[in-house]
Formats: sequence, structure tokens, C-alpha cells
Amino acid sequence: MKKMLLSLIALSLVLAPAAWAKSRSGLVTYEVDLSKQDAGKETKLWVPYAVSDKNQNVTDVKVTGDFAASAVYTDPVNGTPILFARWDKGATSRKLSYSFKVERQEIQLKNLPTSEPAWNSADYAEYLQPTSMGPTTGEIKKLSDQITQGKKTVLEKARAIYDWTCENMYRDPATRGCGKGDVCELLKRPGGKCTDISSVYIALARAAGIPSREVFGLRLSKKAQEDITTYQHCWVEFFLPGFGWVPVDPADVRKAMLVEKLELKDAKTREYREYFWGGIDAYRFKLAQGRDLVLNPPQAGAPLNTFGYPYAEIGGTPLDFYEPKGFSYTINYLER
Repeated sequence: MKKMLLSLIALSLVLAPAAWAKSRSGLVTYEVDLSKQDAGKETKLWVPYAVSDKNQNVTDVKVTGDFAASAVYTDPVNGTPILFARWDKGATSRKLSYSFKVERQEIQLKNLPTSEPAWNSADYAEYLQPTSMGPTTGEIKKLSDQITQGKKTVLEKARAIYDWTCENMYRDPATRGCGKGDVCELLKRPGGKCTDISSVYIALARAAGIPSREVFGLRLSKKAQEDITTYQHCWVEFFLPGFGWVPVDPADVRKAMLVEKLELKDAKTREYREYFWGGIDAYRFKLAQGRDLVLNPPQAGAPLNTFGYPYAEIGGTPLDFYEPKGFSYTINYLER
């Protein structure tokens, strides 16, 4: 009997994501080198700039380089901090180093209130609007209405959409970067990565009248030291009246299912679904939010679909931030 009890305890620890670390901290260093890009043209660089909030503490910030000018600005629409640097036309070396220590806390918001006070959706209008790739009318509205049929409160509708997203989307490892989040295309072929899966959730939620937003960040390694250049990740927050913003991450549910070869019916899948409903792990930190961004100072190129990666322009022409080797940037993590 005692041996069986110990076996059950051990199994529960393996299955339960809640056994993950409650906090994670380390030094994150961005190294950007644009020296090999076309010479004789003004070069501009925008990098997502991490700041402290109630769930993460950012300290020991250092910015060095051979730029002509550098400053931290704020995106006036979404409030995203931006590190900006500029090199003159005659610059032969164009390097920037940006480092900071971040300590991130796990979030677990369980037993969410089921009663809903009166609230004014106009106060959250910006989180109910469609984006260039995330409509809230037409087919997405029809689907949202089907998913939330019979649900009365924001919490009930948000959970129904979360369950539908976990059950009907899937992670496609062949997707470039984090995905574009083109919701209309994703309704035809529901496979992608975090931006794709999060975007579908947000479009469905906004169509149902639920204020919601994507949060863009970077994963912290579970190793003592690692190159995390391609560790970008995004997740979702929806607004629960009378409570506040609640994180959900159906994309990480589907990632865990892919990596661990899980089926929807598996007990461990259920554990992940409950963990990422109102919770996110400590192995990530927030950098930005918003879609269709006009940066500050404004970029010459089109509005950015997302701002989870460094962005640069050479003579007004954007570089491909999905290609860090050609762009020439690395992001490293060192446990502290």
C-alpha cells in the first residue's frame, strides 16, 4: 500500500506542470552587428525593451555600442518600450549590445470569480477591435457565436473559446518564426505556432465581446546558459470584469502535446490545459504587446504585424528579422 502511494505521488509530480519553478532569473544579452549590411546608408534599429511589472523585475540594464544616437521611447498606442539606435551613412561599424537581468514569476490565477459585475465595454474598445490579420466579423463571428452559444458571462465564453482552441488548433513546427497570425487562413488550415494559435483565440474572443490582447516575449532557458535567439513566444490575456487581466496559453498546450506526443484524451494533456488556463510558467518574460505597430520613432516600412523581434532598416529598407544570421543578432541567456 505504501509503495503504491509513493508511486502515485511520483506520477503526479511528472504529470503536473504546477511542479515547475515558481520563479526564474538570469542575464539576457542582445548582440546586434549590422556592419556587413550595405554601407553608405543610414541605419536604424528598434529592439523590444524589457521593463519591470508586477510579474517581472528588470535590473542592471546596460546599452553600449558605436551608434550615433540611442534612446528609449514608448509606442504611444500600446505602451511598449522601444530601444532605438541610429548610425550615420558613413559608419563602417554598426554594433549594439543590450543586456539586463530579469527575474520572472510564475502566474497561477485559479478559482476565478464566476459572478460578473456591470462593466462598460467602451472602456476596453482598443482590445475589441479587429486587426489587419484578425477580423471580428464574417466567418470568425459565426464561429465565435457557435462556440459561445448558451454561455452568459465573460468567464464562460473565454473558457469555451480556450477549450475550442486547444481542441481544434495544432502546432506546426514547419511554421516560420512564431507565425503570422493570419486568422482567415488559419480557419482553413488550423496549424501554426504561438502567434497563429493566440491570434485565433483573440479574434474569437473579441468577436464574442471579450477584451483580449497578445503578449509578446522571450523564453528563458531551463539550462544554466544557452543561445535563446529563436526563443520568441507570445500568449494571450483576456479581461475578466471585476478581476483584471487573465493569462491563457493554448499555444503551449499544443506545443506540449506535440513534444510529448500526447492526445487530447490523455491525463497529462488535461493537466496542461488546466495549468495554462489562468496560468503561465516562469520561463518567459514580457517584451511587447499590440499588432500593426507604428514604432517610435516611426519606421519607413509598413506597420509591424508583431514586435517580438529586433527590427532594422538600412536606408529605409527593412531587414528580415526572421533571419538572425543574415540580420546578425544573437540573444544569450546566463543563469544568475
